[in-house]
Amino acid sequence: MLINDPAVVAEVTAAFRRYEAALMDNDLDALDAMFWHSEHTIRYGIGESLYGIAAIAAFRQARVGGSPQRVLQRTEITTFGRDFATANTEFRRVGGDRLGRQSQSWVRLPEGWRVVAAHVSLVADVS
Repeated sequence: MLINDPAVVAEVTAAFRRYEAALMDNDLDALDAMFWHSEHTIRYGIGESLYGIAAIAAFRQARVGGSPQRVLQRTEITTFGRDFATANTEFRRVGGDRLGRQSQSWVRLPEGWRVVAAHVSLVADVS
């Protein structure tokens, strides 16, 4: 299996950047489009466990003001073959001190690269 083919890494990196821009702009249509439209899609958040694209979209619609603004610190994208990738990033919310982490599983589907599973967490404050 080919791991980290440069062309595939570039595709997933571009998709990840589009996702991050849409998240920071609270572009709900773009965010929904980047997730697999299936009841099997999962998103675990800071305080929610969402199963299926309908639950994910409803959560985003109900979140007043969108996602808290954040700055990415480190992002690692790894591709496996031509059709599967993981994207993991660390972030800090603007004005906050806690480290956040986000993991996404991306799959190339007929309609393009889509997130099929995501997990967002904040590291416990250990001071």
